[in-house]
Amino acid sequence: MKLGKIVLGALAVVAVAGTAGWFSLDKETRGLLATLPTNRDVLFWSQPQRDAAFRALDRLPVLAKARVVPAAATPSPLPPGAPLALPVDIDAYMAQQRSAALVILQDGKLRLERYGLGFGPEGRWTSFSVAKSLTSTLLGAAVRDGHIHSLDDKVSDYIPEMKGSAYDAVSIRNLLTMTSGVRWNEDYADPQSDVARFNNHRPEEGVDALVSYLRQLPRAAPAGTRWNYSTGETNLVGVLVARATGKPLAAYLSEKIWKPAGMEQQATWILSSTGQEISGCCIQAATRDFARFGQFVLDGARVGGQPIVPDDWLADATTRRADIGQPGRGYGYQWWTYDDGSFAARGIFGQGIFIDPKRKLVIASNSNWAGGATGRADSAVREDFYKAVQKAVDDEAAGKPGG
Repeated sequence: MKLGKIVLGALAVVAVAGTAGWFSLDKETRGLLATLPTNRDVLFWSQPQRDAAFRALDRLPVLAKARVVPAAATPSPLPPGAPLALPVDIDAYMAQQRSAALVILQDGKLRLERYGLGFGPEGRWTSFSVAKSLTSTLLGAAVRDGHIHSLDDKVSDYIPEMKGSAYDAVSIRNLLTMTSGVRWNEDYADPQSDVARFNNHRPEEGVDALVSYLRQLPRAAPAGTRWNYSTGETNLVGVLVARATGKPLAAYLSEKIWKPAGMEQQATWILSSTGQEISGCCIQAATRDFARFGQFVLDGARVGGQPIVPDDWLADATTRRADIGQPGRGYGYQWWTYDDGSFAARGIFGQGIFIDPKRKLVIASNSNWAGGATGRADSAVREDFYKAVQKAVDDEAAGKPGG
């Protein structure tokens, strides 16, 4: 769920008045962006600036360049279901979360769809670290397609520039579970942290900026022995998948997921300064399509009856593979896991996809938390909301009043 400068260093924000990108925006968004931030780090943007930017990053070339992810010719339907009887005041919940969108699918049917902050179903909202779970699924597809032999292969087998670095001892599985053992500090308040220092790193000529920085880091623990959240390593997963497949991540995402899953709108994927999709972040998509991705995973990531990932992939990816020090929770292959069998993709400021296979439930949400990037209080409220939805589904199945 963490993010920071390692991801958003690509969003080099400058004045936009007089640019073609500015005039391509609708009047409302131009008004919201009238005081566009000059700081490169989203953590220091004001709430109104975030409200505007989160829905428009890919429409302002001066904010960031992006690659298009083409959608399906025929969208997959979201058949309406009966309104879900929730023991929650939805208006109050969305106001507390500063929610831009909330979509609930249950048993493949649309049970609830609500919008706020002037956002709507036609808009695209940035994913932040929700993208990590899509990147993980693409790596699974690369294994199924034969581009990657094994998760036990070394990172340096696919990124030769990593030979001789601490990553020479790191497997792809270690990257997926964030257990590389390579030292990484993602403390946003520390100016000497890696997320802060990376922005000022000057890569060697001809070397990807991320690869150049990461290969200089020392080892802190043996590979596979300690979990440490690192957006930098998810970005490295993306570099590895692109190298292995020989395709831009946006093209592979469209080929393996976006078109087969029947997404109704094209998405975009923000690029780094060296032209690589920022795989730990920044897919812009309609909330309905984020929900469709959740349904696609819930249905076994299948196309024409055949999974796009190895047969055991989802079972491994969405259950605890690393201990994160929180009772009842863990980390899989770029998915946050719960011991009850549910799992989630999470992004800062309140982006998320919650999936509960037992109840055939998908909850997609986009927000701009008043509590900021991690929004601990906001996150706790959302966790309670997930439980309330689960209870409503159980009550309905049991035929209880109100369910």
